[in-house]
Amino acid sequence: MAKITQELIIETAEALMERTEKSEVTLSQIADELGITHAALYKHFKNKQELWAAVSKSWFNRMISEQIQIEMTNSANPKELLHDWLWAFANAKKRAYNENPKMFALNTQYVDSNPLVLRDVLWDSYQIIDGIMDYHDPRFARAEAILSAFAVFSLPSFKDSWNFPDYQDRFERIWRLIKQGL
Repeated sequence: MAKITQELIIETAEALMERTEKSEVTLSQIADELGITHAALYKHFKNKQELWAAVSKSWFNRMISEQIQIEMTNSANPKELLHDWLWAFANAKKRAYNENPKMFALNTQYVDSNPLVLRDVLWDSYQIIDGIMDYHDPRFARAEAILSAFAVFSLPSFKDSWNFPDYQDRFERIWRLIKQGL
């Protein structure tokens, strides 16, 4: 029997979501799949909400954050670097949606109904933006505002527009609007 870890629980929850095509499987289903008791899950997560937040963040990191490949060089202009990162972020979201729309929908259902989880899921992205722009803002308020300006390219409710032919033109128009205020 494999050692039960948070990572294994998260992987199991995701596999069950994909297999059952439901955004929230029960803790009992996860425990049964792992061959443990329902109560044993609470050794790793304090409640069901913490588990689902971890599942959402894990999926987001794997399907979005880890897919962003840009050259982070010291000589790069921070605004150009931010532009490239935001464009890569938008395209990672689009790719995740296009490659597996069912899993994309399942993973975003929970986040859509829990705005505080969305902020937690995006926290690492805020840190990256803050670092690129050298803001040193512990609350990441400016980074959050920047990413919010591109909501049409990141929030699942806009997913149907991500494959429109003017996708990049729309991105560039928003970029030009915010660029001067950075």
